Amino acid sequence: MVFKRLLGSIGIGGPSVDTVLAPGAVQPGGPLAGEVHLKGGEADFDIEHITLELVARVEAEHDGGESEGVVTFERFTVGGGFRLAAGEQRSIPFSVMLPWETPVTELHGQALGIVLGVRTELAVAGAKDKGDLDPLAVRPLPAQEAILEALGQLGFGFKSADLEYGHIGGTGQQLPFYQEIELAPARSTRTRSTRSR
Repeated sequence: MVFKRLLGSIGIGGPSVDTVLAPGAVQPGGPLAGEVHLKGGEADFDIEHITLELVARVEAEHDGGESEGVVTFERFTVGGGFRLAAGEQRSIPFSVMLPWETPVTELHGQALGIVLGVRTELAVAGAKDKGDLDPLAVRPLPAQEAILEALGQLGFGFKSADLEYGHIGGTGQQLPFYQEIELAPARSTRTRSTRSR
């Protein structure tokens, strides 16, 4: 039994986790709901905590050029403090509020190229497993959508969108990155850039 727990703490014969998000895109500042499905391993395990991490693929500019990495921008503990029996199946529903600065990943159902995800961390017997990662779709708030549509009516077309590591001065920005949406005017090769949080 002790040997099985030891193996479970390094991922062999331990419990498995699968997070299922509610269908559809969410909005910045709105609720993110779903369920964490657990399946017990080959022995009983004490589940210390189940934590959801919001992660984003972010670009960083530095002297050597640009690099890309994954940044965690929010963490929510949604369960824990219980024993999961061998082979037991358990579902833990959750609803958490997204930060208001959560980047937009789509407009009218069309992907913008921004990559966000929800990573589930399961802490068991002193070990942490971050094996489950689910894509997160975020649609704009009505005000954000109105601004983008107004720019479209002025003849601007979408060029690209990304997340830049850093802060925009004087904005009260909380996240370690900001969203940049590049627009191209109609009948012109010049581009203009608008930044939103």
